[in-house]
Amino acid sequence: GITIVSAATTTYWTHSASSRQDPYRINIIDTPGHVDFTAEVERSLRVLDGGITVLDAEEGVQSQSETVWRQADKYKVPRICFVNKMDKLGADFLATVKSIEEKLGANPAIMVLPIGVETTFKGVYDLLTRKSIVWSGEELGAKFDVTNEIPQGMGPEIEKYRAKLVEKIAETDDVLMEKYLNNQQITVEELKAALRRAVIAYKLVPIFAGSSLRNKGVQLLLDGVVDYLPSPVDLGQVKGLNPKTGVEEVRKLVPEEAISGLAFKIQNDPHVGKLTYFRIYSGKVAAGTYIYNSTKNVQERVGRLLLMHSNERTDIKEAFAGEIVAIVGLKDTTTGDTLCDPEKPIVLEKISFPEPVISLAIEPKTKSDQEK
Repeated sequence: GITIVSAATTTYWTHSASSRQDPYRINIIDTPGHVDFTAEVERSLRVLDGGITVLDAEEGVQSQSETVWRQADKYKVPRICFVNKMDKLGADFLATVKSIEEKLGANPAIMVLPIGVETTFKGVYDLLTRKSIVWSGEELGAKFDVTNEIPQGMGPEIEKYRAKLVEKIAETDDVLMEKYLNNQQITVEELKAALRRAVIAYKLVPIFAGSSLRNKGVQLLLDGVVDYLPSPVDLGQVKGLNPKTGVEEVRKLVPEEAISGLAFKIQNDPHVGKLTYFRIYSGKVAAGTYIYNSTKNVQERVGRLLLMHSNERTDIKEAFAGEIVAIVGLKDTTTGDTLCDPEKPIVLEKISFPEPVISLAIEPKTKSDQEK
């Protein structure tokens, strides 16, 4: 159906072109797209470093996509777009890209071209590395072939869009611009590095395409997350106020700093009671320790730390800067509160929610209903 509550999960991804042995860790929050659940989007965007906007290839940019896009602008979240459902009747990749430009006012960088459309959609052509990625069989995108061949009849289109992509990336970087104007060869590594800087500075929005139900094109999107969206380290630091002096304080986003983070969601769990979703900006937190709520000026005890995997959970002993975890045992903490080191207090910017249009009061009919 549709998402109405944001869910958090952690996943690991091994980049296809990376020589790194360890997989990259990606913390994901799946937020609703519908305007009615806008508070869930607001609270998630406040604590995220980057976003993936998923668009329907047939519908293009819908009005609710525009609202979420404006919210992401407000929190300055760099993002990439994924044009989904390329195998759906009426799917049109270039029309969707055009609506991204017109309706969202973004500067799109087309990273892939779909091979085939609707029922003939079978893969994508990666413009930067000049490779065709074609999926075979129906096993949900598990098997795909990477070749250097140009799909039949797509030659001129590929050259046109690759030239456009190189020009767009070069425009954001003075060194590359000079090379481009002097007709010198620009390497794929140089283009990727410049594109990463441009995405984090929010000058370009890379566009990927595929069909997520069949897992087609999702692999390139995940590589794109690793290549272009910021890791917590790229953002450098977080600013806040010292609650005692009112002076601005800065925390580097590394585990060696004093602990600071934001409680961005409270959820009632039938098994463990009150869960507090917590984004750690700096330092580390361990289960069984005390933490200071600088917004409410109270000391809280971290009972248990949980790593959430949508509705499953795993107990962990400690968590570090950049992670999103759930804490059990906090009594007075509410959404938007800052949790930090009592020795080095800091209050981070709160989350602003739109005013509700309707308010409701609920009361029990009978005494026996009161408990429920």
